[in-house]
Amino acid sequence: MSTSRKADATSRLRDAMTSFRFNRRAFAATALTLAALGLTASKEVREPDDLQPDSEFPKGFRWGTATSAYQIEGATQEDGRGASIWDTFSRLPGKIRDGDNADIADDHYHRYKEDVALMKALGVSTYRFSIAWPRLFPEGSGVPNPKGLAFYDRLVDELLANGIMPFATLYHWDLPQALQDRGGWESRDTAQAFAAYAGFVASKLGDRVGHFFTLNEMRTFIELGYGNGSFAPGLVLPKARLYQARHHAVLAHGLAVQAVRANGRGNVKVGMAENIMTALPAVETLKNIHAAELATREMNAAYLTVMLEGRYTDAYLAAAGADAPRFTEGELRTISTPVDFVGINVYAPGAYVEASDAAPGYTAIPLPRSYPHMESRWLTFGPDTLYWAPRQVARLWGVKDIYITENGTSAADQPAADGKVYDIDRVMFLRQYLAQLRRATSEGVPVRGYFVWSLLDNFEWLEGYSIRFGLHYVDYLTLKRTPKLSASFYKKVIARNALV
Repeated sequence: MSTSRKADATSRLRDAMTSFRFNRRAFAATALTLAALGLTASKEVREPDDLQPDSEFPKGFRWGTATSAYQIEGATQEDGRGASIWDTFSRLPGKIRDGDNADIADDHYHRYKEDVALMKALGVSTYRFSIAWPRLFPEGSGVPNPKGLAFYDRLVDELLANGIMPFATLYHWDLPQALQDRGGWESRDTAQAFAAYAGFVASKLGDRVGHFFTLNEMRTFIELGYGNGSFAPGLVLPKARLYQARHHAVLAHGLAVQAVRANGRGNVKVGMAENIMTALPAVETLKNIHAAELATREMNAAYLTVMLEGRYTDAYLAAAGADAPRFTEGELRTISTPVDFVGINVYAPGAYVEASDAAPGYTAIPLPRSYPHMESRWLTFGPDTLYWAPRQVARLWGVKDIYITENGTSAADQPAADGKVYDIDRVMFLRQYLAQLRRATSEGVPVRGYFVWSLLDNFEWLEGYSIRFGLHYVDYLTLKRTPKLSASFYKKVIARNALV
């Protein structure tokens, strides 16, 4: 096409696009003009199914799902399992919505092969599950229960037979009631008992399980279970006793790391799975980014910070005053026993901050009433949390291997007339959060894997069965599992190792 004819075609295109009477005749003329200019849609717009540029995750990235024993297993009174604090707590009037309990839950104890088949259909390479302490040690310590161990033997073997690598969590809140009766996490003896239990598990499963997480979300089970009483065991402790319970939880972590290494097989790896409180820069300036790192370190002083630094921050101890925990330098060394990886559960922003010239160097910005959230009001929508959380862990503490041990959302899942569950809000959530995780890995943040929460709808603690987090819908009357739209989305992400 000559220069003059191309200029004339461009003029006609401009006139058509800016006309207030953009009718079918104008549209047809515009299409012809686009073709004349060589600007056809097939050349300019990628198909949705195409692999998008800069969308891939690192080679060898591990995709998985996560669950916890108490939320899915059921069989709470079978094969010698002892009572846990959640069995006791869920029986208290008014504690759990609709009076629900986890006696049956998803009946995973009897249906684990079906659930492993669901994982295989998704294409996951890893599965993070937890081991029920009272199923192995009904009294918390002493003589182990062989039938309890046999279940986890069967589960691990089934996973491996299907090409799925097991990642085992040693504690996901189901403390044996017998130990709570003797003081629970207020007692240093519980930390010692946990280490003995961890060593036992590593000795029995460590030939097939190469990755162990010590305790899941210490912040949650201590602050809600012993701080405000909303979780099991339902205590509201004075500050000094609460601070001491925090200390015993992180001490249990350190002792368990040592026990797993001493009793595991070969190159066993061990770390924690903590729900990091993440401060995000309100606006991404260098000063605000630095301020957010300062805030994240301080907001995690009682948990991640002491585990990774071997000291409580000065500000934490000063704020505690006379209520500060009692500890020895030897305990701090145990608490900070080096780990092989750090697992972080990432859901919502912990705070948005701006830099400040006044101590402590940042100012937290309260969320406005209109800030968006998911079905659960606590789950505020902040996709960039999945960028900043691992980035800060790497920068603050020099961690070389990070796993996103939980990330997902509740949704108002209801089967449609065709029986399918179109959880487009969950798909939106996962797509936006994974885009931020991809941003982190593209910048070299050492995230090695991601575990979506959760494989199945399950018993959601205080909410009972009223909210759903799973990729698979569970009919609690029949226990039938049905893949949701989000399962199809996640399967495609895994198959491509890339955003879709």
